[in-house]
Amino acid sequence: MEQGTRDQLIERYKEGTRVFAEALDGIIDGELDARPGPEEWTPREVVHHMADSEMTSAIRLRRLIAEDAPTIQGYDQEAYAQRLFYGDRPIEASLEAVSAARRTTGDILDRLTEEQWARGGTHTESGPYGVEAWLEIYAAHAHDHADQIRRARESAHLR
Repeated sequence: MEQGTRDQLIERYKEGTRVFAEALDGIIDGELDARPGPEEWTPREVVHHMADSEMTSAIRLRRLIAEDAPTIQGYDQEAYAQRLFYGDRPIEASLEAVSAARRTTGDILDRLTEEQWARGGTHTESGPYGVEAWLEIYAAHAHDHADQIRRARESAHLR
């Protein structure tokens, strides 16, 4: 990956916290628990997913950098949603977790050497998995879920 592309993805990753928070700005209870479709998550559930995913992704990156050829374990996000009380927990702590995971990880991304950017391991669900692939996925993650929250909020007003 070229340095310019990498820099853009790092910036997108870092701005993800703000974009995600803005999607929730001024949210009311009716919007927070709006389910746009039978198989879709509410904004509350999305927030808790983001916290769990971002904490997991932060550890994944650290393992890719610090360990030799780690095996990165996938997880069942639906099981997390069902078993970790996504449907009724307050969102504040999860928002703080997203912010902290991204802030500390952004500090690491700014310091990686070319050798570290080339490191990788194996993901149990997708095979070869490296630092650059990690960045491509998580640079978009918060933006994608911010869009999901905006759609859910809009659906609350269409009913």
